Amino acid sequence: MNRLRLLARLLALFLSACSVGPDFRVPDPPATKTYTSEIAVGQHIETEWGGLFASAALRALIRQAIADNYDMTAARETLAQAEAAVQAYSGSLMPQASLDALAGRQKYGVALFGPSNFMIPPFTYYEVGPSLSWTVDLFGGGQRRVERQQAQAEYQRHELDAMLVVLSGNVVSQAVSLAAVNAEITALQRVLASDEKTLALVQASFDAGAATRMDILSAQNRLIADRTLLPPLKQRASLSTHTLAVLVGKAPADWSPPPLDFDHLTLPETLPVSLPSELVRKRPDILAAEANLHAASASVGVATANLYPSLTLSANMLQEALMPSRLFYGVSNAWALAGGVSAPIFNGGMLSAEKRGAEHAYQAALAQYGQTVVHAFSQVADALTALAHDADMLDALKASVATAKSSLDLAQLGYDAGNTGLLQIEAAQREFAQAQLRLVEAQSQQLLDATQLFVALGGAP
Repeated sequence: MNRLRLLARLLALFLSACSVGPDFRVPDPPATKTYTSEIAVGQHIETEWGGLFASAALRALIRQAIADNYDMTAARETLAQAEAAVQAYSGSLMPQASLDALAGRQKYGVALFGPSNFMIPPFTYYEVGPSLSWTVDLFGGGQRRVERQQAQAEYQRHELDAMLVVLSGNVVSQAVSLAAVNAEITALQRVLASDEKTLALVQASFDAGAATRMDILSAQNRLIADRTLLPPLKQRASLSTHTLAVLVGKAPADWSPPPLDFDHLTLPETLPVSLPSELVRKRPDILAAEANLHAASASVGVATANLYPSLTLSANMLQEALMPSRLFYGVSNAWALAGGVSAPIFNGGMLSAEKRGAEHAYQAALAQYGQTVVHAFSQVADALTALAHDADMLDALKASVATAKSSLDLAQLGYDAGNTGLLQIEAAQREFAQAQLRLVEAQSQQLLDATQLFVALGGAP
């Protein structure tokens, strides 16, 4: 018994050490330490996007989308399918046992027994018993198949993570767009109110003989022009609402968004940006490309193992009888042991070509991995550049709002002193409202660009 155990252990050790083909090696991280700037490089993205935007309503929307989005559900099931396939491939490496039962009727030809013309009449026979078979993984082809399937399951896992990041980014983008367009509508309504009041004042001045018909037409044209800005904003609000409904797995007619206050959507003072070497270990699409590369490497091992012989062992223990009642007697015992070796000799170069094809597929996957990495760096660089330009734009627009507010205050003081008319106050109010509208648009763009940065960095709720 001890010898059998030792033999089994030695055989297992031999088989485990005999996997042909390359062992996968993770590509080295990039040597670069920056993208285009040093904005808080080295910090980590928070795991809660709502925390980055300081919005409980936004956090709740993201969680609802993750739970109820149909694409996410499908991706989870695809991952479960891939994991089940790993178990199936692993099980195929183990000895396979089955219980077989057979009933048959047979007649032998007379010529089988030579010139004696001895004839066996037709007979019915019965067999029952267990059988065992095992394809020995001599050169590791089976292990490489399991390795490939594990890599494919890992690929699906990272694809699920990537979908989660993209879904979260889409929810944030649509929520920000909806909150921003509602804020723009509010600001535009203030502009329209100012236009209407200005038109009324001009009409009063015309009635008093202090204004011309041209002044009335100018005020009317300004009001009409500003009113044309409202329908597109309402359309944008509807589109964002409908898109959000789909993202959370609801029909647009059956769902309404929670209240989203644009003023409550704020960014942290410092945006977290991870190092490029950390990005390749965090961003899901890069990890998915790495898993795809791993699967391609394992495929080379599979194709290499196919060039070598295969060994199959089988055994069975049967009860055989001509009548069911005679089964399970000592005289009915039968057994068989067999071992078979199959080695490829000639196949027209098919197996060698398959190995070369697998090697080329690996090189293609390696190139795809490199492209995924540089594309990821480009996305981060684009987002950082956009945020830098957003900051410059916001500084200019905040100064514009401050200037417009100062003009309005001066106009109000002049009116109180009797030196300024109502038309001048209304003009200052309109300019102030327009400056606020432009500021909301710029703040919205900054939030959207920050969202793209979080997506580019592989952030996930």
